[in-house]
Amino acid sequence: MEFLTAIFIQPFFDMVDDPVLFLQVIWEGFVTGILYSLIAFGFVLIFKASGVFNFAQGIMVVFAALTLVGLHENGVPAFIALPITIVVMYALAFSVERLVLRSLVNQPDIILFMATIGLTFFLIGFGEFIFGGEPKMMITEELLLPYDSITFFDDMLILQEIDIAASVIAVIALIILALFLGKTKIGIALRAVADDHQAALSVGVSLNTIWVVVWFISGIIALITGIMWGAKSDVSFALSIIAFKALPVLILGGFTSVPGAIVGGLIIGIGEKIGEFYWGHLVGGSIEGWLAYMIALVFLFFRPQGLFGEKIIERV
Repeated sequence: MEFLTAIFIQPFFDMVDDPVLFLQVIWEGFVTGILYSLIAFGFVLIFKASGVFNFAQGIMVVFAALTLVGLHENGVPAFIALPITIVVMYALAFSVERLVLRSLVNQPDIILFMATIGLTFFLIGFGEFIFGGEPKMMITEELLLPYDSITFFDDMLILQEIDIAASVIAVIALIILALFLGKTKIGIALRAVADDHQAALSVGVSLNTIWVVVWFISGIIALITGIMWGAKSDVSFALSIIAFKALPVLILGGFTSVPGAIVGGLIIGIGEKIGEFYWGHLVGGSIEGWLAYMIALVFLFFRPQGLFGEKIIERV
């Protein structure tokens, strides 16, 4: 009985007894969740354009951040290294389309998926060869990112300025990308490509161009995500593991839904922090690493297409 009380009742009393601490946990979960949403957006773009889960999105986050930091370490000023990194991500997108995707048009989804796995291991090896395997510090000061803190309620609620900046930048990026998909010709063409490659080609949509644009935008998302996560910790290949938290986010929100990526990211981010702080000690801690996947697994039982995903009905 005492164990059940500790699991189902006591955490809620703790939340009520210390609402400022609860707000702190919610804030940290919000920051994490909005970054998850940004990562998931990159997956959504690729899935819309090719109908496949892009296994390489995680390593693209690392590769973009390492390129920025590596250029700066070799004497390139930050305000020059940033646009050069953007050009590098465009070159990567162009290369992926020209060398990998162009020959795989209308191939089964599993073929495209395996191609992204191969791309992942290539970028890991290439990144280690160019930049080395040791963790690097993000150039936060050079990028003019704030690193102080703001306190409320007699210093009981602490908001890191870098977290505020990350949230604002991520929200702005998500809004711009949502408008891009919904209001521009390229965004409409992308949806046409997602529905049927051959039909899109028949009405004059350039599949090759769409894939370059989509992979380039995903590269920009990866760069923003790498900068923000790198500023919170460091830049290393471990960041690619964090990127795979987008999978439960996509399961919750739906693989083709922009609002779903946002809502799913917030649910996972806030849920992880609340679970870790109020329930983690009951199971030895460190549940933040696997709780997202458990939430997604439970969610699959009730709505496998996601909150905003379309239910697929196959007639036989």
